[in-house]
Amino acid sequence: MNFFKGFILNTALLAVLFPFAVSAAFAQQVVQRIEVSGAERVEEETVRTYLGIAPGQSVTRDDLDRSLKTLFATGLFADVVLEQQGSTLLVKVIENPVINQIAFEGNDKLDQDALMAEIGLRPRQVFTRTKVQNDVTRLYQLYRRNGRFASQIDPKVIQLDQNRVDLVFEIKEGDVTDIRAIRFVGNEHFDDNRLRSEISTKESAWYSFISISDRYDPDRLAFDQDMLRQFYLAQGYADFELVSAVAELSNDREAFFVTFTVEEGQRYKVRNVGIESEIANMDTEALRPSVDFVAGDWYSAQDVKTSVNTMTDQLGDMQYAFVDIRPRIERDRETAELDVVFQIQESPRVFIERIDISGNVRTLDKVIRREMLLVEGDPFNKSKLARSEQNIRDLDFFETVSLDVRPGSAPDKTVININIAEKSTGEISLGAGFSTSEGVIGDVGLRERNLLGKGQDLKLSALLSADTTRFDIGFVEPYFLNRDVSAGFNLFKREFRDRDSRRYDEERTGGNLFVNYPLSERWRQTLKYRLDTSEITNLPNDASRFLRQQEGERTTSAVSQRVAYDSRDSRMFPTEGYNLWLETELAGLGFDSKHVSAVTGVSSFYSLTDGVVLNLLAEGGAIRGYGDEDVEVNERFSLGGPTSFRGFEKYGVGPREINTDDDGGGNLFYRGTAEVMFPLDMFGELGLRGSVFTDVGSLWSIDDDDPSIVDENSLRVSSGLGVSWQSPFGPIGVYYAEPWMREDYDQEKQFEFSFGTRF
Repeated sequence: MNFFKGFILNTALLAVLFPFAVSAAFAQQVVQRIEVSGAERVEEETVRTYLGIAPGQSVTRDDLDRSLKTLFATGLFADVVLEQQGSTLLVKVIENPVINQIAFEGNDKLDQDALMAEIGLRPRQVFTRTKVQNDVTRLYQLYRRNGRFASQIDPKVIQLDQNRVDLVFEIKEGDVTDIRAIRFVGNEHFDDNRLRSEISTKESAWYSFISISDRYDPDRLAFDQDMLRQFYLAQGYADFELVSAVAELSNDREAFFVTFTVEEGQRYKVRNVGIESEIANMDTEALRPSVDFVAGDWYSAQDVKTSVNTMTDQLGDMQYAFVDIRPRIERDRETAELDVVFQIQESPRVFIERIDISGNVRTLDKVIRREMLLVEGDPFNKSKLARSEQNIRDLDFFETVSLDVRPGSAPDKTVININIAEKSTGEISLGAGFSTSEGVIGDVGLRERNLLGKGQDLKLSALLSADTTRFDIGFVEPYFLNRDVSAGFNLFKREFRDRDSRRYDEERTGGNLFVNYPLSERWRQTLKYRLDTSEITNLPNDASRFLRQQEGERTTSAVSQRVAYDSRDSRMFPTEGYNLWLETELAGLGFDSKHVSAVTGVSSFYSLTDGVVLNLLAEGGAIRGYGDEDVEVNERFSLGGPTSFRGFEKYGVGPREINTDDDGGGNLFYRGTAEVMFPLDMFGELGLRGSVFTDVGSLWSIDDDDPSIVDENSLRVSSGLGVSWQSPFGPIGVYYAEPWMREDYDQEKQFEFSFGTRF
């Protein structure tokens, strides 16, 4: 009986342990040999390397699973089978094919290069369906970024010999999926049209072919949400909430319908404005002029932001570089009023420890550093830093310029990082254009504005038109002898044949030397010497007596100076500030021409609103001969044309011989301009700018007492409007001006058009 019980117990125990024993035996199987089959392009040794198992190694099922995953992960194989026969491990593989070529069919709006740049697969790479699907997804994203949500992309695989395939993406691009309608839900204080004008996304219209703002773009939609928030907060709706912004694609995938759901809340007025400071001994009342609003005004988040920026700049000028100003808004919903408190966090006075420059590959560091109004060891000054950044931008050597202020090695030290991206400063250009004042224009030029990375400017140019032939060679060293002194020269030869305005030909050859240096931070002076020879020929038989007196050749030797003050925020596109100038010249240093002249003027810029700029200009001048010499006709002042007095012909204002209609310029002049310039954005991002202007002025006084010459100093006035566009084909400008105060003998020209391009 005991024997029987023992037998039953042993049998049961063996039945339970047998599977584990078999598994353990398998787990400890030693591989003595590895055989690889199916590899054609991939070397067998490469397969063994990826396998990660060597002969003589004990392997488990986990080891085999890991090897299997590793082989699949290489992307080289479409299928892998691992089979163990005793001490031999059989590795059976089926290789993925290799791509022979990639082609796109049906693409018209996007070219082959753009599509190829978007995908990851390339010829001679291993083909996998996962990679193809990823590329299809990328192509869909590319087409959707271009507004084509109805596009269809179907990848086709063409089998070739030697395990190769051709990959063809068959594309149906479809039409542009525009935005059919933009709706707003929950708006009570502003209608849909007003809110549509505040966002960048536009509804599709007949003129939409010149803009892309009517195409659905998720990034633009996110930007529009922020624009709506800023608009409502700027109008005093401090509780505004944008509930949702949804873009729904129509069933035919041809249009989007965008819906913004808003909760406006109530509008608040400012009850109290306070300034609190943690900085010891700071007079907060001195910062009060920096606040852009007062109690009783409608609350505006934009005014708060502007006040913070202005206050930060003011504190920056006081050497507090890292000051933190936090506006605290306290609402009283019952009275619809709120209190605004500006909290100034404690910050020590800061000095500049180091200025680092990065991104300049060709431009020398010193070219950038000399534009800085701050150097190492100076007290930090926010205004000087901003002007330094603008100085670097005005060099026009760089695509981007950013100045980043970071803490230094101590709390009272700061590091300024100047990050730039260079752009091409060399130009080899051919130009063509048309102007109603010059006719057909052609020019060719060679210029390097940053010669050898030293900031030097070398220019060779030639211009040909129906009225003018001009050749120029010029060179400027902006920091002569490593000082803030620019020096250079210019050589020229010019021929004028403007028979419509002046009935004679003029040839002028010469050159000048100049030096320009600072008198203070904003005052600069230029000294110049010029020597040129002019010859007036081909006068008509009926030319007036005073004009015939100018016939022949004369040489002018003159010294001049120009002193100028410039506080504009930018020399290229000013929006604020002014510049004024006084220029005088003395001619007659041993040669024919003997005269003295002076010209003075001022041009002021005022930013009215965002993008809208008012320019006021006034200028006047006088020239007189001496030593019994009259002023030559080509040295006198002229007035008229697109650059000096719109609405009149070039040389159209001033003294004139009534019988022959000859003009001889004038010895005295004044002119003024009031012009408002503004962007034209009704069609989207076109870069159009418009202007409304009024020009005033007069030109008179001539060295001749001939009674047939009319010479009045009466006021002339014209008004008009203009449009300019920096088009892809070159700058285009057009204006219309109507003179409404003039003399009968003046020559009008209401319409002016110019077009130019370079290639």
